[in-house]
Amino acid sequence: MSDPAIEKPGWKDRVGHELAEYWINVAYLFVFFGVFTMYRRLVLAAYNISYFHYGYAFFKALVLAKIVMIGDSLGLARQLQEKPLIVTTLYNAILFAVWVIFFSAIEHVADGLPHGKSLDGGFHLVGAHLYELLAGVLVVFFAFIPFFAFKELGRVVGARNIAWLFFRKRTALKSELSIRKAE
Repeated sequence: MSDPAIEKPGWKDRVGHELAEYWINVAYLFVFFGVFTMYRRLVLAAYNISYFHYGYAFFKALVLAKIVMIGDSLGLARQLQEKPLIVTTLYNAILFAVWVIFFSAIEHVADGLPHGKSLDGGFHLVGAHLYELLAGVLVVFFAFIPFFAFKELGRVVGARNIAWLFFRKRTALKSELSIRKAE
């Protein structure tokens, strides 16, 4: 006879959890990429250049959120689980910043194809925009640090505990923490 308190969740629970995690990841990444796209748009508007690549921001968010989840399921940072959180956080930020470089290069190549450029011409676009690409990756790397810090912290102390800390009034937190300390 198995104890229901320690039974593994069913496939419906796992799918629901994975979908919720995926869309939370998409939301964070889309907000970030959307803000970065808005920044580019506003800077370029000063030079009368239009820039409306919000679709790319959403597509990047969709793809990178899935890659993050695949990386989690493959256990890419599993060998670092006993290290300090900063190590796994920076490792994941670097690893996925490299993925951003890869997808940004694909984006520039794909951007050249509708304009009659060959794949070679598309790769030339990557070289022409190398500084922009590197600047974007630098910003993305630093955006990934809090993203993966929260994921790692949630892994260690529990996602519900983090939500509990962030979404409770401070007076309620203080009284509940004092009760927990007394127990």
